Amino acid sequence: MFIAALLGAFLSLAAPVSAEDPGAVIKEIQKRGALNYPAMSGEEPDFIKNPTTGEWSGTYADMGKDIAELLGVKVNWVETTWGNLAADFQAGRLDVAFGVNPNPKRGVVVDYVFEPVVEGIWTILAREGFEPKTWRDLNRPEVRIAAQSGSAMQTIAETLTPQAKLVFVKTRDQAVLEMRSKRVDAIILADQNAAQLTKAGIGKAIVPTPVLRNPVMAALPRKDGNAGFINFLANWSMQQRTLGLSCARFTKYLSERDIDLSLVPQSGKYC
Repeated sequence: MFIAALLGAFLSLAAPVSAEDPGAVIKEIQKRGALNYPAMSGEEPDFIKNPTTGEWSGTYADMGKDIAELLGVKVNWVETTWGNLAADFQAGRLDVAFGVNPNPKRGVVVDYVFEPVVEGIWTILAREGFEPKTWRDLNRPEVRIAAQSGSAMQTIAETLTPQAKLVFVKTRDQAVLEMRSKRVDAIILADQNAAQLTKAGIGKAIVPTPVLRNPVMAALPRKDGNAGFINFLANWSMQQRTLGLSCARFTKYLSERDIDLSLVPQSGKYC
């Protein structure tokens, strides 16, 4: 009797006090009734704000709407910038964001869903008369390059073109202003954005070699109970990519502006 009681006490102490609920984050979002999701001004066609209604649409905005609909909640738009995403996650202001890239430094506090929604490429928007062929051509002291701070574009600039004069800005609109004012020779951009600005006559989309891949992924705050949410997002992302749904989404928004992503033919977003 004594041995049985002693064994029972030991097992009670050895057992975990509680097991983590992998669905805790999903339940938290559903209980709240809203998905906290980023929205960014000056980032069309990824985020487009209707000036009359205030409603958001666009490639990444629609992805957030899809997730919210599947969870049975509304979207709570949180206006931010790419450079502020990590801080937003740490402060608990966001539940998930699409359009991010692998980032080891950010990965210390943020979980990534390693199932890309779509894979594009990195390009530059070059001023008239400037036609570099390689990233090495850009890595020269006389070359002036703009890139958004806190983004993969800043990482590319600092790693591949450290000899160039680098101009870091908070938004794409500010980078365009630098180009229009002839203060930079090139802007590092994702393929769809380079195609859009080429159409607007601001510069010319160029794909320097070697071609840099741009996997578009989801990220979410690292906290207990998000394993189920990660699994849910991975399933959604795989379906979007393998069925061409995400590619069609990008194409739709660009086509509405008479922009052909085949301007950047190497892009995996082109379908």
